[in-house]
Amino acid sequence: MAGRFLRVKCPKCSNEQNIYEKVAIEVKCLVCGETLALPTGGKAKLLVKVAQPIKG
Repeated sequence: MAGRFLRVKCPKCSNEQNIYEKVAIEVKCLVCGETLALPTGGKAKLLVKVAQPIKG
């Protein structure tokens, strides 16, 4: 089954960015560098709240 994209919000700087729900590498905030998600081999371990799923 295919993954989807999520809009997440950084708790440190409130920047919102889109990430894939099945990340292969650690995802950091593009503004402050805070870690947002970690790879697990399947769905990512999200360290932040999801602002909204992106429909596509």
